[in-house]
Amino acid sequence: MVATNVKAETMSLMDKRTVIEAEMNSIIARLTQPGAPGLSGNLVDSEGFPRTDIDIPAIRAERRRLAELRNDHNEITEKINQNIQILHAARVRNKSSSSKSSDNGDGSDTQMSSTVDAVASTPPQNILLRHSPDSMDVDVLVSRPFAMVDEITDASPAAEDGLQLGDQILKFGCVEAGDNLLQRLSSEAQSNVGRTVPVVIIRQGTTINLTITPRRWQGRGLMGCHFRIL
Repeated sequence: MVATNVKAETMSLMDKRTVIEAEMNSIIARLTQPGAPGLSGNLVDSEGFPRTDIDIPAIRAERRRLAELRNDHNEITEKINQNIQILHAARVRNKSSSSKSSDNGDGSDTQMSSTVDAVASTPPQNILLRHSPDSMDVDVLVSRPFAMVDEITDASPAAEDGLQLGDQILKFGCVEAGDNLLQRLSSEAQSNVGRTVPVVIIRQGTTINLTITPRRWQGRGLMGCHFRIL
């Protein structure tokens, strides 16, 4: 019962996080559209006067809202990870008692054990739970996004190879979630100049496989985009 309640709560949290991510993507798109100041660009001109070509109060409000959403996103993600720890503990308990309850005939204990076992088999900090439409169990595991594309330049290698603003990165070459992500992403791009790099992203809730070729072009960097670590 505990595991079932935790799974139901986790699915609800995942729904909330999806809504938050959609709003974050919308704000990022507005702040980074042509002529906009971006997520942290100056709101004053070269002489120190407020820019007249943008709505400064609206941009400040958008940036504040984005900061709030990031905090909410982090809190929800932390709660999801805590729930996975609970499911892991339930898995251990079910394993220890599975042999004693294997003769009940309805398979319920075995089903619960296998479901929790699947959830616990992947490191908690790197997994996301997705609800199966045919079951009340959380039975599909995918990697948790570790970065988001928050800036991308037109005609850049990233744009030409299919990356879009708001895409969430599950895997970039050999890089997945962990420490020193910006440094590892940069190193991965630099070590693969002129070669295709497999990239797995989430775009509007759908997992997509891409290949991106870091290369020299007329703009800055090897890809012409910026990743924000989640």
